[in-house]
Amino acid sequence: MNNYILWLRISAIMQIITGCVHALTFIQKPVPANETERTLHELMTTYRPDLGPVFHPTPGDLLNALSACFTFLYLLGGLTNFYLLTKNLAADVWKGLVYINLLVYGAAFLVMLLLTFLPPIALTGLVFISLCLAYATNHIHRLRLPQN
Repeated sequence: MNNYILWLRISAIMQIITGCVHALTFIQKPVPANETERTLHELMTTYRPDLGPVFHPTPGDLLNALSACFTFLYLLGGLTNFYLLTKNLAADVWKGLVYINLLVYGAAFLVMLLLTFLPPIALTGLVFISLCLAYATNHIHRLRLPQN
């Protein structure tokens, strides 16, 4: 197996792991540790600002929606890349697809780096680094997948 296919598979695996790990956050309910956190939690789950006709989500609802989109983004990328790895795509097509992945997941990594904490930073960083390595090794090897 050449380095290019290896890095593509690693990036797809890391995308799926990132999506699944992030999905686990929907299982756990946050428990406030002090009075300030209790107040914040209550506001996040009960305060409903008027954001237009028949649209009154809590800040927690908005946060959950964004969180679900993050999970779906990474699952979509990983599953799509795994599917495309089963096809015998030319190296120049892969170069373009990986470049698009780099733009999207690089932007996601930057957002995580600036606005979140260590686990999402590490996971999105591993996805971004593996995509960088897949892109960099594309010119070295012509993509040939083993025929089953």
